[in-house]
Amino acid sequence: MNYCPQCQSNKIVKSGIVNHRQRYKCKSCNYYFTVNKLGKKIDQYYVTKALQLYLEGLTYREIERIIGVSHVSVMNWVKKYNIHKVENQDYHPTYKILGQSELSNFFSNQENTKGAGMIVTELGDKYMVIKWERFKD
Repeated sequence: MNYCPQCQSNKIVKSGIVNHRQRYKCKSCNYYFTVNKLGKKIDQYYVTKALQLYLEGLTYREIERIIGVSHVSVMNWVKKYNIHKVENQDYHPTYKILGQSELSNFFSNQENTKGAGMIVTELGDKYMVIKWERFKD
């Protein structure tokens, strides 16, 4: 730890151990703190993709199956970034995961694109096509 998280001063000293973690004290502001938690950090790419999929109407568990990140993590990101999706009960989007050649075949068939709104987004080395009916009564 090179600086105080409270005042950003570099005047810090060791101040004991709490729960098997080193504790520090800032000499400038007298703030006590411990080292940051060691753990897995999820790439921001997956956070962005999860929030995009959430806004497109997919459920937390669907996002979990697609991206491979816990649905609880997705819920926490939605809360953290204060994301509100538009509540529209008239449709539920369908999605497909396609490779590049499958994607070109998908778009070459006019029936796949007729009368529907869709979005294509990159998902690692594949592509996701999210599709919903444009006009639904």
